[in-house]
Amino acid sequence: MRSWSATPPIAARARIAARSAYQQGAQAGADAFKLSSNENPFGPLPGVVDAVHRTVSFNRYPDASAPRLRARLAERFGVGADAVHVTAGSTSLLQQFALALCEPGDELLFAWRSFDGYPWMADVSGAVPIAVALDADERHDLDAMADAITERTRLIVVCSPNNPSGTAVTQAAFDAFLARVPPGALVLLDEAYAEFATDAGVVDGRRVVAAGHENVVVLRTFSKAYGLAGLRVGYAIGHPRVLEAARIAGIPLSVTAHGEEAALASLDAEPALLERVRVIAERRDRLAQAIRESGWTVPRSQANFVWLPTGLGTARAVAAFADAGLIVRGYGEDGIRITIGEEESLAPIVRIAASLAELGARV
Repeated sequence: MRSWSATPPIAARARIAARSAYQQGAQAGADAFKLSSNENPFGPLPGVVDAVHRTVSFNRYPDASAPRLRARLAERFGVGADAVHVTAGSTSLLQQFALALCEPGDELLFAWRSFDGYPWMADVSGAVPIAVALDADERHDLDAMADAITERTRLIVVCSPNNPSGTAVTQAAFDAFLARVPPGALVLLDEAYAEFATDAGVVDGRRVVAAGHENVVVLRTFSKAYGLAGLRVGYAIGHPRVLEAARIAGIPLSVTAHGEEAALASLDAEPALLERVRVIAERRDRLAQAIRESGWTVPRSQANFVWLPTGLGTARAVAAFADAGLIVRGYGEDGIRITIGEEESLAPIVRIAASLAELGARV
C-alpha cells in the first residue's frame, strides 16, 4: 500500500488547516436508537419510493435547476420560479451564499450556540465569524445581534427554530430586528425545522417573503420533516439576483433527478406529512415535560429535538445515554441534543435524564 509523507507538499489555507471537517451525528448500531442527527424516525411519505423507482436514468445528468420542483415551491410561496433556488440540502445553500457574498474580512454574523455549519462557512469563505451569545433562555438575542452589525457585516444568519436549543424567534421580534438591519446586509432565515413549530407566534418565512423584504432569503429543507435526509434537497426563496449569485458559487448539477422526484412526491403527500409532524411534536412536548419533572430546565423546543444543558458533564451524559442504547449529540461543554425518534426511545431517555439531573442543577 502506498505510504504518504507526514507533511503534504501543498499547504491548505491557515483557517482551513486549523479546522476539523464537519462532524455529523454519531452512527448507531442495530440495537440502539440513533438520536444524534435530527433525522425523521418515519419512512418516506406515501408515493415517494415509487416516484424514485420510476427515475432510472442513472447515465443521464439531471436538469440542473430542478425546474418542476422550483415551480411547485414558487406556487407555494407566491413568487416566480426565478425566486426559488434548489440545492443538495440547505447546508449547501449556506456555503453558496457565503462564497457569493463575503470577501475576506467581511463579517458573517450568527447566534451561538447554533448550527455548527455557521462558523465553518465563515472559514471557507474567508469571512470573519461574529458569534453573539444566546440569551439566558437559550434564544436568539436579536437586540444584541443588531448591536453587533457593522459596516463590514455582509451576511446574518437567524436560525429558527434554533439548532441545537430548539427555541424559536417570534415574528414580532424578527420584524423588529429587520428594521435595524441595513440594506447592504443579507439575512438568511434558516428554517430547517419550521414544519415542527406549533407556536402560532413563531416567525414564518412565508410571511417574510410576502412582506417583500428584499434583503432576506428564506432557507428550508426536505431533510427533516419530509424525511429525505439521504437524498439531499434544500431550497431558498428570495430576490432572484441574490439567488443567481448563490447559483454561480454552487456546484452545478448537485440535485439528482431522484431527489427532485422524491421532493415532488413528498409535496403531494401533505396530509401524511402533517400527521407525522403532529406525532413528532406531541412526542417532543411529552418528552420535554417528563424531563423537566425529573429536575431539568429544558427550553421550549419548536423543532424535532430537545436540549439538555449538561455543561461540564456533557461527555459523561453522552456516555450514559450511549450505555443505554441511546446515541445523542454532545456539544463540547454546553449540552446535549436529543432527536425525537421512535416512541420506544422515550422512556429510557427520561430514565437516563433523571439519573443525570444533578448536572442540570450545576449549570
